Amino acid sequence: MSVPLPASFTRRSVDADGVRITTVVGGDGPPVLLLHGYPQTHLIWHHVAPLLAAEHTVVLADLRGYGDSDKPPAGPGHAGYSKRVMALDMVRVMRALGFDRFAVLGHDRGARVGHRLALDHPGAVTALAVLDVVPTLHAFQQADTHFGLGYYHWFFLAAGDGIPERLIGNDPEFWVRSRMEARHHGGVPFDPAAMREYVRCFSDPAAVHASCEDYRAAASIDLEHDDADAAQGQLVTCPMLALWGRHSFVGRTYDVVDVWRDYAVDVQGYALPSDHYVPEEAPLELVSAFQAFLATVVAPC
Repeated sequence: MSVPLPASFTRRSVDADGVRITTVVGGDGPPVLLLHGYPQTHLIWHHVAPLLAAEHTVVLADLRGYGDSDKPPAGPGHAGYSKRVMALDMVRVMRALGFDRFAVLGHDRGARVGHRLALDHPGAVTALAVLDVVPTLHAFQQADTHFGLGYYHWFFLAAGDGIPERLIGNDPEFWVRSRMEARHHGGVPFDPAAMREYVRCFSDPAAVHASCEDYRAAASIDLEHDDADAAQGQLVTCPMLALWGRHSFVGRTYDVVDVWRDYAVDVQGYALPSDHYVPEEAPLELVSAFQAFLATVVAPC
């Protein structure tokens, strides 16, 4: 493993109904599932996980299509990378590891998987924390020129005909570094070894394609699922924490907690001193906020 985690952390490939999901597990105590964003892997948590492991069993997972997890075909309508399917992967992973109920901390794409996980499997999720996102449905509904320029990659990655795959595949290291370095503001610098690992994983054409399918699903089947939830008045019912980067596009654009209150019953949150990559830029502040939040959650794990 390029970025060292404590020797007590163990790496394991877990079978989620035929899809192998790479996990790293450490610590002891109530379980917490950590889900990364784009274009990264579970190593985005390399500062955070050892600190949380002092009081929790932490499970770091590579989402399907990312890192060293399997990259199955998307199938018709990009359904194989819907957040519903990706969330079910994580339920299966946690059950295989012996956890029926657990808290979820997700960044970026992982936060969107966590949101769907809490909606589809409310009995499994004791608490949900999301980092630097507003709901996908809200983002698309409110999209304007400001959003299109700030989040152009949503539309680029969702384009068809193999266009993003061909362009990113020509220089994946440039793409990964440019996406990340443009969204960093002070705080802890990116770890060079972690960056090399992101580049290694993203240099696989299958990873580029799978991650594009993730964004294509977000712009299609995920919106169908979100529209159905809205029509039925379905909300996240577990306690929820929304954190975001003070200097991020999300922080500059949305009243984050107010937005999430249309999607969840019990939401609290505030900004942290970072841009988009909160777990790497402000790990100490994130751990403090998350632990304080979990201390308020009564539901047993």
